[in-house]
Amino acid sequence: MPQAGQLNMDDGSDDRSCCPFPEVRNAGRALCVSKSSPSVSIQWAIRTKISPAATQSEENVTVGRLSKSATTATTVSGMLSAGAPAPAFTLEDQDGNKVRLSSFKGRRVLVYFYPKADTPGCTQQSCLLRDIVGKIGDTVILGISPDPTSKQKKFADKYDLPFPLLADTEHVVAEKFGVWKQKSMYGRTYMGIERSAFLVGANGKIEHAWYKVSPKDTPTNLLKAIS
Repeated sequence: MPQAGQLNMDDGSDDRSCCPFPEVRNAGRALCVSKSSPSVSIQWAIRTKISPAATQSEENVTVGRLSKSATTATTVSGMLSAGAPAPAFTLEDQDGNKVRLSSFKGRRVLVYFYPKADTPGCTQQSCLLRDIVGKIGDTVILGISPDPTSKQKKFADKYDLPFPLLADTEHVVAEKFGVWKQKSMYGRTYMGIERSAFLVGANGKIEHAWYKVSPKDTPTNLLKAIS
């Protein structure tokens, strides 16, 4: 059976399966080999060394409010670059836990945005990141998409993804990171996630910003950056 890293796919930055128009969706599904592992919650608790109570702490971050400009702007917020402070956020993961970026201060964090859970490019990207978890030390991985927690849960369970998948249903955090953009396909336009990844340093600042990154380059870029 093929491993996730052997998939032959394009960069997935505009997966047809992520398009909101049913007639142009790609019905195919990427192959990804599940691996036996402890539950996501257990693995996350072990790797992050953070108590559940800490993840429930209050933070002055507005979550769940859609900016009025979101439906008209091509890029809702500016693109981030190395040295810029990483936008603060609090979102729920697939198990309903509130996850704060600031909880990981003192450690590197890979924040990656994907268009839609359990679609070919997003599956490939997430599985390839899963496969390098043992090579990145105490670096944290956080996946974010507009999917609700229920879909994030199914996605994580299906492919044994051992890191939090966060539900940014109103794309508030995506706007802050500059990845909520106007996209086009077959002459039709719509707003959606531009597949991107960010390495946040231990000091809370952006070390690397990879906009429009391909699924297969996401883990490769991370390994190079932390080596």
